[in-house]
Amino acid sequence: MITCKNLYENKNIEIVEAKGDIKVFEYKKDLSVNSTNAMASYFASEMNVRRRQVLIELKGNAFTISAGAMQWTAGSVTMAADVKGFGDLIGKALSSKVTKESTIKPKYQGNGLLMLEPTYKHILLEDVSEWGGLVLEDGLFLACDSNIQQKVVVRSNLSSAVLGNEGLFNLCLSGQGIAVLESPVPRDELVEFILENDEVRIDGNYAIAWSKSLDFRVEKSSKSLIGSAVSGEGLVNVYRGTGKILMAPIA
Repeated sequence: MITCKNLYENKNIEIVEAKGDIKVFEYKKDLSVNSTNAMASYFASEMNVRRRQVLIELKGNAFTISAGAMQWTAGSVTMAADVKGFGDLIGKALSSKVTKESTIKPKYQGNGLLMLEPTYKHILLEDVSEWGGLVLEDGLFLACDSNIQQKVVVRSNLSSAVLGNEGLFNLCLSGQGIAVLESPVPRDELVEFILENDEVRIDGNYAIAWSKSLDFRVEKSSKSLIGSAVSGEGLVNVYRGTGKILMAPIA
C-alpha cells in the first residue's frame, strides 16, 4: 500500500479539471524561487503562467503518453512500448515524420498512479467519442486511453498544404476514452463551433482541433479574384459538414 502525502492536500495545488480517473493539477505559485527571480515568478503567476500536471489513476487499464512525458509512477504500474512488430514500428516512424509526434508512445498499465511531467501549457481533457474522430494540430497530443485508435489522416486536397501553409498530415484519434491535449491557450479563450451541415471560414491557422467528419479545404475568400483582393483576406481555411471545431482566436 502506498500513501501519497502533500499532493491532494497541498494548499498550493488546485485541481482545475477532472474527467474519469484523470485530474489536472495547477500550481498557484512557484515556491522554488530566490531573490533574483521572485518578482518575475510573482507576475507570471498573476498572468496565469503556471505549471500544470496530469495525474492518471490506473485501475487495470492502460494509458498511452508522449515519449518522455512520465514523471513518476506509484503502485503496480508497468511500461511497454506500444509497438506490435517491426512493420508497426516502421509505420509509426513514418507517421511521426509527417505529424511531428514522437515515434514511440509508451503505454503504462496496471493499478496505481501515473504522473506526467509539468508543463506551462494549458491542459484539455476531451472525450474522443463526442468528436466522431478528433483531428489534432501538431504538438497537441499528450496522452490518451490506450484503446483509442491513433491514425494519420491526409488533408482532402493539396491546396490546404500548399496554399494555406498547412501540413498535409494530422494525427486523428478515434474510439472511446479521454484524450489529454496541450493547448497554447486556456479553455476559457477557446471558441467551439458546432456545425450541422454548415461551414466555418477562418482566416489563419487558428483551429487547433476538429472532427474528422468535416471537409477541410483552403479556398479564396471570394469566388472572384477581385472580390478576394478587395476584402484583403485572400485565402481562408474552410470547414464544411457536420462536426465540431476548437479555435484559439488569439494564439
